[in-house]
Amino acid sequence: MKICIYGAGNIGCYLGGRLVAAGCNVQLIVRPKIRQQLQQYGLTVSDYLGYQHTIAADQLQLSDDPQLAAQADIIFVCVKSAATEQVAHELKSVLTNKTLIISFQNGLRNAEILKQILPNQTILAGMVPFNVAALGNGRFHQGTEGALYTQQHEPMHELISAFKTAGLELKLASDMQAVQWTKLILNLNNSVNALSQLPLKQQLSIRGYRQCLAMAQMEALKLLKIAGIKPAQLTALPAQIVPRVLSLPDFIFNAVSKNMLAIDPLARSSMADDLMAGRSTEIDWINGEVVGLAQQLNLKAPVNAKLIQLIKQAETSPKAWSAQALKQQLEVS
Repeated sequence: MKICIYGAGNIGCYLGGRLVAAGCNVQLIVRPKIRQQLQQYGLTVSDYLGYQHTIAADQLQLSDDPQLAAQADIIFVCVKSAATEQVAHELKSVLTNKTLIISFQNGLRNAEILKQILPNQTILAGMVPFNVAALGNGRFHQGTEGALYTQQHEPMHELISAFKTAGLELKLASDMQAVQWTKLILNLNNSVNALSQLPLKQQLSIRGYRQCLAMAQMEALKLLKIAGIKPAQLTALPAQIVPRVLSLPDFIFNAVSKNMLAIDPLARSSMADDLMAGRSTEIDWINGEVVGLAQQLNLKAPVNAKLIQLIKQAETSPKAWSAQALKQQLEVS
């Protein structure tokens, strides 16, 4: 089974590295900058539980040529959401055989975009629940827990087995929309974390920031209820209960939410990483989906709209928001 990871950034390098370490045949299509880094240092994958493995550069199959994807049995698309359409056209120009393509991306619509441009391919929506940080020198670190998900499809036994050997769990879901909305609700913290400029664990330990996240989540959950969409339960707590728990005083939250705080102390959201690197964020594919759902229902989502506005401002003028100041902004939105 040949696996091609198209767009090997943080998530792609981590998934690819874990699979290569497990003996899988993995090809990585990477940007020249990351390719140069991996050729110099090799690829190291690690996690918050203490796992670490380094793959030497000469054991990696690296390329920036889309043509490499034509040789794959399975392709993981791991690019940022803004690049999905471009990647779909690149794949269309090189794929001659029917290939299984899994979108392991943030947001709700990337698999649909791929299907529209690649109607002859088998496209599945996927979901990566955990945070992966680029620590430099070819090291990619999983900072939070969770199982991977993808749409039910047969046969998937070989891929599930490969991930199991790699120490990662891949689950199949009959309703990926419910899974993706649950991930998106959790990802609403990306903007709060990015605006705080704090590591995730530190940010979530401060009640004011948690209340900001709870406001964004409650707004999304109300809209989903009106739309008749029930989020999947991916964690110990149902999505509908999470905002209440987040709003608890610090001493109670710390006592009842140990799993929620089982985060590497250095982990930050991907949106925070994008702001720090001067890149555009995926805010339109996360909080923007909540605002889009509200518009479909002829309603408004002022909290998420305000977070979008603040992140877009931060893309050009970064600013660290205190919990109190951010909460005040969201309360008057």
